[in-house]
Amino acid sequence: MIKVKKINGDEIVINADLMETVQATPDTVITLTTNKKILVLDDVDDIIKKVIEYKQKVFGNLKVEEG
Repeated sequence: MIKVKKINGDEIVINADLMETVQATPDTVITLTTNKKILVLDDVDDIIKKVIEYKQKVFGNLKVEEG
């Protein structure tokens, strides 16, 4: 789950696992797998950073061993 600020200023929390695309058009549009679109004030790079931080918290620092 990540926290974003909608275009009207309200903060909401969305399920990062349901995010399909994030576009800057010039407002940032998050499209969910349900086809719902959410306009937010956060820029694309901030959303990417939030998703990465969320995934790291969920999965920890998993290490992949080769061989």
